[in-house]
Amino acid sequence: MNKTKLSLKIVIYTSLVLGLLLILFPMYLTIIVAFKTPAESAENFFSFPKQFYLENLKTVVCSDNFIYFLINSIAITVISLIVIIFFVSLCSYAISRNQNSRYFRFLHIYLLAGIFVPFQVIMLPLVKFMSGMNLTNQVGIILLYITLANAQGVFLCVNYLKSIPMEMEEAAHIDGCSVYRTFFSVVFPLMKPILVTLLIMDALWIWNDFQLPLIMLNTSSEQWTLPLFQYNFKGQYSFDYNLAFASFLISMLPIIIVYALLQKHIIGGLTDGAVKS
Repeated sequence: MNKTKLSLKIVIYTSLVLGLLLILFPMYLTIIVAFKTPAESAENFFSFPKQFYLENLKTVVCSDNFIYFLINSIAITVISLIVIIFFVSLCSYAISRNQNSRYFRFLHIYLLAGIFVPFQVIMLPLVKFMSGMNLTNQVGIILLYITLANAQGVFLCVNYLKSIPMEMEEAAHIDGCSVYRTFFSVVFPLMKPILVTLLIMDALWIWNDFQLPLIMLNTSSEQWTLPLFQYNFKGQYSFDYNLAFASFLISMLPIIIVYALLQKHIIGGLTDGAVKS
């Protein structure tokens, strides 16, 4: 029995180590290639750089319109997240506190149905519709991010709101608070863990998303986000891997920093909402 447990532990830990190496290897490759000279990469693509060569990063940052692409990514991500957090929290609160209403039950099921619809199924009709509305631009893509984020956001927040005791809201009503003041003064602050979880998950998705910007923004280079800039990088710099990986590293840094600062809230938000008080 002990040998069986030992063998199982060996298999589990070996699998975890292999999985960790599989995840960390692309990160290692991105960092070392970004700080290598082209000659070093040609000599040995996988070796550690002999010295940190910063010209790749400098070339990327100083390239044409890089700052505009960075600003586009920041603007689209920040605006989308603000609106998503606002509307998802309000919609989830209304649904969670009106479960006896047929309208809100239907709305809840209707929104959750969106989780089971792959984006590829609605991609072409969506692009045609947005094109007909002249919304194949940054405004259009922000509206799509807000719409597509609703299903998952409502699913997480409704479950989390069930764990918040109703007695707190009843006390606020007795003190004369309206529904809106009760929400913004009592409920919204208590939703911080799940809202931070939602913010991080959607920030990672929107910042790194390639497919939606490709079909919505690739008509004009002025509207490109960083993933589109990296996609078109190979044409501009003739497959210069050092510059391409330097651009990957620069675009990764902001979201890695945000994730590192707030990642503890992800597990807390999900587990807190999984158990009803």
